[in-house]
Amino acid sequence: MTDGIRDEEGVRHFVEHMAMTWADWGFPRMAARVLMTLMAADEGALTAAELAERLGVSPAAISGGVRYLIQIGMVAREPVPGSRRDRYRMPDDAWYQASTTKGAWFKVIVDIAGGGITAIGGEDSPSGARIADMRDFFAFMATDTGALLERWHATRATAEEPGGSRDRSSA
Repeated sequence: MTDGIRDEEGVRHFVEHMAMTWADWGFPRMAARVLMTLMAADEGALTAAELAERLGVSPAAISGGVRYLIQIGMVAREPVPGSRRDRYRMPDDAWYQASTTKGAWFKVIVDIAGGGITAIGGEDSPSGARIADMRDFFAFMATDTGALLERWHATRATAEEPGGSRDRSSA
């Protein structure tokens, strides 16, 4: 439990450390920095200028990261009333939604791998066996990820019910 006092230096450290971790896993670095900044923002939505200020970069540097995040469903763009600016926010249940998108991607990999196995002449060669292993892995992921995501959705719904672990009304 914390004392409720926000440590801005600690927040900046969290954003950069988490973004670096995601970048090490292959996620675009600026997109990771933008995503973590939005996650750490109590405002819920920030403009490109606000993101740039918090990250110490130009607003132009933000655009590529934001575009990538919108494309994968992790960020939504909304207009600022009376302005030509947009605000960016994480949609509700963003992690779940992005993960369900990956399930369709797994199926695409399975289908393409099947074509690769056919082109190679079957699973009996070393390359055919490697591609079959990839196909089987992603087929497993496509099937089991769906079930896992359903469990997450049910768990999250239970946690948000009155008296659940995320019910803030009794705090």
